[in-house]
Amino acid sequence: MALKWAKGKYTVQNPDKYIGKRHPTFRSSWELSFMTFCDNHPSVLQWASESLAIPYRNPLTNKISRYVPDFMIVYLDKDGTKKVDLIEIKPSHETGQTKTKSQRTAYVIVKNQAKWAAAQAYCGQAGMNFRILTEHDMFHMGQRK
Repeated sequence: MALKWAKGKYTVQNPDKYIGKRHPTFRSSWELSFMTFCDNHPSVLQWASESLAIPYRNPLTNKISRYVPDFMIVYLDKDGTKKVDLIEIKPSHETGQTKTKSQRTAYVIVKNQAKWAAAQAYCGQAGMNFRILTEHDMFHMGQRK
């Protein structure tokens, strides 16, 4: 598994697949791995990085903010059906799947849950799916599901 703190600009290898308006920027090695996957996997027809902003109410400030999911992908599923997903990549400890160890992480989880509820609603109206990928989804952590 690559280091989490990698940052930089991704060089798109298949520019016909990339539909983002801005050059893709990764903020972790997990995002870099996902960009490489999207760029090279034959079932991924199109992809974009940080291409959409969804309004949500921040529960910590009670103000309307913007949530920008990490990726949008258009792909063919195993049955050959075309699907569109918004993807967020997060470490599992920021999703609420594990016990919270700090107050700061608890705040991050509360804020993330508000963002993700807005994304679910947006996707429901747009006929898309919203998925959160953690290290367990991306790297299987030595196990098969």
